Amino acid sequence: MTGKAEQTIRKRSLEEIFGKLKKSKPGNHRTPQTGTGDERTPDKRPFRFGDTPENISYTDSFRNAQINHGADDFMLTEQDLEVMETESKAQTATALMIDISHSMILYGEDRITPAKKVAMALGELITTKYPKDTLDILVFGNDAWQVEMKDLPYLQVGPYHTNTVAGLELAMDILRRRKAQNKQIFMITDGKPTCLKEGIRYYKNSFGLDRKIINKTLNLAGQCRRLDIPITTFMVATDPYLQEFVRTFTETNKGRAFYTSLQGLGEYLFEDYVRNRRRTVR
Repeated sequence: MTGKAEQTIRKRSLEEIFGKLKKSKPGNHRTPQTGTGDERTPDKRPFRFGDTPENISYTDSFRNAQINHGADDFMLTEQDLEVMETESKAQTATALMIDISHSMILYGEDRITPAKKVAMALGELITTKYPKDTLDILVFGNDAWQVEMKDLPYLQVGPYHTNTVAGLELAMDILRRRKAQNKQIFMITDGKPTCLKEGIRYYKNSFGLDRKIINKTLNLAGQCRRLDIPITTFMVATDPYLQEFVRTFTETNKGRAFYTSLQGLGEYLFEDYVRNRRRTVR
């Protein structure tokens, strides 16, 4: 990944990628919640019932007392007290899905290399900037299985179809066992589900977007939404009909989608159905 692209994902996209976080055990993500939090801010406000003594700004409180009651007969009341505002930080459990189906190298287009670069950048970002988070990585082809971050540079495309359903089911199972309040899925794919597993048999259709496969995939997107698990899709193909599917998938989940060319993340289209906005970041 180029230095410019890496800076883009690190410096300009953090809030967009991680979205709105719920208050949780102390972590490294900033959240919109203030009050009894983990880190003091420069802001101050009047004392409220329940505020802890360690957050009282005594210098400001004594000044208020002198202004309100005079310096000769010093008196400090509850109305004089000011406290230093704090903000909460949160932990997040992330499942990172990487498509290793044959379509990732189809028609002479090397989609797996930029996919691996995006995965490594995201993995490094999470493990270094958010060390209290958990990161589980899995790949999906005909089936889905977990891999280690050290395996990412060596991932190879196989003679596989794209069983997005298997990947989502494994990701949801992993996140179900995680204790974090905030859970999310990152999915790097060329966007075309072509396979389902029914018992011990595979149902496959490489042509077009098979309605049976699509419906099952969208059902899982909706299930993740109901479980409050947003899915962020990194789309590494430019086919309009594949991007249209990703838009439908993203809207169903109320998640996010990044569309990137094979050259990386220097320029991408970001769609956020949570905030209902669409813009191009350069």
